[in-house]
Amino acid sequence: MRWTHARAMWTMVGVTALWSIAGIVTRQLESAHSFEVTFWRSLFTVVSLLVILPLYQGREFFSRLFYAPRVLWLSGVCWAVMFTAFMVALTLAPVAEVLITMAVGPLLSALVARIFFAQRIAPHTWGCIVLAGVGMAWMFALPSTGAGAYASPWGTWVALLVPTAAAVNWSVVQHAQTRGESMDMVPAVLVGAALSALCTLPLALPLQASVSDVAWLALLGLVQLAVPCVLVVICARVLPAPEISLLALLEVLFGIALAWLGANEVPSSQVLSGGALVLLALLFNAGWTQRLTTGDKKT
Repeated sequence: MRWTHARAMWTMVGVTALWSIAGIVTRQLESAHSFEVTFWRSLFTVVSLLVILPLYQGREFFSRLFYAPRVLWLSGVCWAVMFTAFMVALTLAPVAEVLITMAVGPLLSALVARIFFAQRIAPHTWGCIVLAGVGMAWMFALPSTGAGAYASPWGTWVALLVPTAAAVNWSVVQHAQTRGESMDMVPAVLVGAALSALCTLPLALPLQASVSDVAWLALLGLVQLAVPCVLVVICARVLPAPEISLLALLEVLFGIALAWLGANEVPSSQVLSGGALVLLALLFNAGWTQRLTTGDKKT
């Protein structure tokens, strides 16, 4: 099947829709909490990828994984932090706050690349970083009053680990590619899910999830994580990075809407206004970067 730009774009929209179900599914859980939620989702992600990846990349996938470069394992550690922090954050904070906090990843990536790899940051990106920072500060300037039991001050700090780990991950992988190392991100996802499951299992004991909870978390492992990860790798071969960043913002909108409509988790006006500033900064940065990239290609 030939992947056209339109097909990749609509597939990416579907990917963001699948990503966005994590919040509402987490709100359906009966007895699984915190690290147990992470353990089950990571475990089912591992199982799903162990079935999908050999079908997608052939049986030699396992031998390639065994001889993979060190950067892949470092990337896997970053994925493990992201998987663990994301699900724990959803058990502590409202969905809207978690998703908006995660959305600053592209701007954090620019900062990490500047600090550790001396990469230049464009003036418009600096402006977007400042604008997003103002939005984040406004969102959390006052104590959260929404989402009842999920309004924990720790939730935001845990959620911030996700874009931080993502920024480190992206910068490390990009730096490796500039040195000529080929990098397949999907095996790193498998490594990350396996590390996340292993590290959270001792903290999840004794396991208390009901059969219904396990079924919901199996759905997340397959539909919300494993399948979209494979699809986004395919889309990345067709779509430029700025366009993927723009489309990825749909996860924030879809996720907030699903939690609002399906779990009656209404974001506060403070979160909505601060989040709007963050999204505006991200939209402007991705749109301007895409414009510059298109201009360079024409010249």
